Amino acid sequence: MKSIILLLCLITAAGCSRGPGDSGLSTEKKKVSVYTTAEKTKYRLSAEGELAFKPFAQPLETEPCVFVDPSKLFQTFLGIGGALTDASAETFAKMPPVRQKEILTAYYDRKDGIGYSLARTPIHSSDFSSGSYTYVEAGDKELKSFSVAHDLKYRIPLIKSAIAAAGGDLPLFVSPWSPPAWMKDNNDMLHGGKLKKEFFQPWADYYVKFIKAYEKEGIPVWGLTVQNEPMAVQKWESCVYTAQEERDFIKNYLGPTLKREGLGSKKIIGWDHNRDQMFQRASVLLDDPDAARYIWGIGFHWYEKWHGNSTFENVKLTHETYPDVSLMLTEACNYPFSLAEINNWNWGELYGESMIKDFNNGAAAWTDWNMLLDETGGPNHVGNFCFAPLHGDTRKGALHYMNSYYYIGHFSKYVRPGARRVASSSSRAQLLTTAFLNKDGSLAVIVMNQSGTRIPYRLWIKGNAAELTALPHSISTLVVN
Repeated sequence: MKSIILLLCLITAAGCSRGPGDSGLSTEKKKVSVYTTAEKTKYRLSAEGELAFKPFAQPLETEPCVFVDPSKLFQTFLGIGGALTDASAETFAKMPPVRQKEILTAYYDRKDGIGYSLARTPIHSSDFSSGSYTYVEAGDKELKSFSVAHDLKYRIPLIKSAIAAAGGDLPLFVSPWSPPAWMKDNNDMLHGGKLKKEFFQPWADYYVKFIKAYEKEGIPVWGLTVQNEPMAVQKWESCVYTAQEERDFIKNYLGPTLKREGLGSKKIIGWDHNRDQMFQRASVLLDDPDAARYIWGIGFHWYEKWHGNSTFENVKLTHETYPDVSLMLTEACNYPFSLAEINNWNWGELYGESMIKDFNNGAAAWTDWNMLLDETGGPNHVGNFCFAPLHGDTRKGALHYMNSYYYIGHFSKYVRPGARRVASSSSRAQLLTTAFLNKDGSLAVIVMNQSGTRIPYRLWIKGNAAELTALPHSISTLVVN
């Protein structure tokens, strides 16, 4: 009996206050609120009303259903957000004050916006900056000239405004695109290259300088990735690390340096590149105990999909092999930018599909790339123009909402940090689904219809069901309170 009580206590401590068979999971007297975004309609995160559950014991094969079991708990949800880049900050600064307020509300307000709860920002320049720059003078090995003064004009004010709009709490992780050119074997911040061995320690010190400088400005840093896209030689800022090189940099330099400088609580995220190689990278990093002791999670991007190679199974394999290590998508965007394609409905559906499948395969968080770009898909100093959920027309002071904004919002607005993913499955391939049990007891079920036809279906939970219809090319969040 004592062992049973102990087990129940452990389950409760893990975030589950109810167990299988608990009457608190019954939907018999509960309602489901439906919020929908659909192509060729005015629905944009729109409330469709409330539906009741009725007894429904056994569905037939001809009756499409989404089955949810809130008693089967999986990973804890960390949050959803977007990157606060130089490009976002420069575009934001060019918008009129009324639009600036609208942007902050749209992203960070839980009631009137979509409630972003995470953020990312680069360490010095990335492709989405107006030019390449660093925080130190060339050749300054001791980093005596280190200063984030460059960021005081645009980026730091935007990050502070975003934190305030989010209610004062917005976990931020930071990522470098390249060390300074003089630290690299190609003497170039662009076009790949590698960090020279003699600069491993100064580069680790650089992360510390950045974190402390931002925190001195009133911006807490929650975590950091080791290197953005470490296997990509890009025409923009980039730097290559093999898995072994990243492992050795973490265990011999970055991890010990953060700990020594009182920053050991910062979450170190390895990989930060596409799903296709994430398991190989994770195995090299995490099978080394001296490196693994410093690593909180594995980050991944989605860009392998642009080559017809979406590898969601690698997220699952990494999660199953290393269940105590958190996984998070750290970057995603649609590209290349074209005004003629800005209203293409496929852009939002790519987000919806990836978010559902990444979460179902074990991801705990999902972070979009630029939260705001201008009418050109920039600014970007190498012409790598992309889409963002919001585009500001800096000539007219207008704001354009892409459908990707609403697709992301179906998750970020209704699934809150600390939620637990629960069992959710669909009896139709056209209906994708995932579900989460929030800490306040509300159940959020996301259902996405990628097809061009209406699909009547039932939301079935423990012998009770509510009748719904998935509109063509739509996404809905079903909230059971």
